[in-house]
Amino acid sequence: MFRKFFSLSFVLYFLLGGISECYAAKIGICMPNTVVPRWQTDGATLKEELEATDNEVVLVFADNKKETQIAQIEDMLAQKCDALIVVPVDGKSLTEVLDKAKQAGIKIISYDRLIMNSDAVSYYASFDNFKVGLLQGEFIEEKLNLKNDESPKNIEFFTGSIDDNNVNFLWAGDMEVLKPYLVSGRLVCKSNQTSKEDAAVHRWLAENAKDRMTKLIQAHNYGPKPDQTRLDAVLCPNDTVANAVIEVLVKLCGYDASNMPVITGQDCSKPGAKNIRNGLQSMCVFKDSRILAIHVVDMVNQMLSGEEVEVNDTSSYDNGTGVIPVYLCDPKVVNKENIKEILIDTGYYSLKDLK
Repeated sequence: MFRKFFSLSFVLYFLLGGISECYAAKIGICMPNTVVPRWQTDGATLKEELEATDNEVVLVFADNKKETQIAQIEDMLAQKCDALIVVPVDGKSLTEVLDKAKQAGIKIISYDRLIMNSDAVSYYASFDNFKVGLLQGEFIEEKLNLKNDESPKNIEFFTGSIDDNNVNFLWAGDMEVLKPYLVSGRLVCKSNQTSKEDAAVHRWLAENAKDRMTKLIQAHNYGPKPDQTRLDAVLCPNDTVANAVIEVLVKLCGYDASNMPVITGQDCSKPGAKNIRNGLQSMCVFKDSRILAIHVVDMVNQMLSGEEVEVNDTSSYDNGTGVIPVYLCDPKVVNKENIKEILIDTGYYSLKDLK
């Protein structure tokens, strides 16, 4: 449906004479890794949609190494790309190479993660990450009945990589909801690790999340047995971290779908969606890459044709060199009750994908 709508819009635009040769451009897409399933999905979707509008596309993945990503961008400059769509491995590491891109007249869209300290960034496109945090916090608030139940509930916190600017917005949204309950004592964090620096998972990697969750269990005797410390919730920033936490809770503590703490997530990766269907993960914040990709393709084509680029926030996202105009898409909560409606009925996944 998304492709048909976009293709029709593009054909109408062509027939009305609004297209120019600059639409037949070379576009570089720089994704951070293939470890997080979302980046493979987003990269493939962007490539498909850009090629549908007659652009040549170069798609690369940086294996979570900032040096690799810098070298890939250098190569795209040599290939004379007209525009780059970049998800930074390290948001603060691209200043020098993007200065070269700017001098060469190459347009830059920062995708999902904001590139910092570079005035070469033309636009930013993402989801409302503050709202993602709000949705995660509100889900925990509801499931633990924090508004009405005064009995203390035990929680541990995880967030993303501290060098990812999205974490600032995500954590702010989480704490907007949950911090008052920490202050009142209705939420208790046994580790006292309640800052984003303490809760950070470097590079969002599963092995780092597993290591930290293992240490928390060992330090505080978390588990479902009567002689163990009850764990009511684990705030996880995305599905990769959630899946890692769940794996440790199952293997080390013996948790299962009947007694698993409330576990949050983000992205609706296949492992995350399967965990939700199996009762191991409580929710996920869905960021539909099809919607974001279509908007980014529009932004690229508008940039290169000299049209006004559609944005919906011109005040919130300062990357250290000034405010970057941004288009923000809305995220949605997915849980066991609505997963079929949101992920399967819309064609994002098939039933077979989630078995």
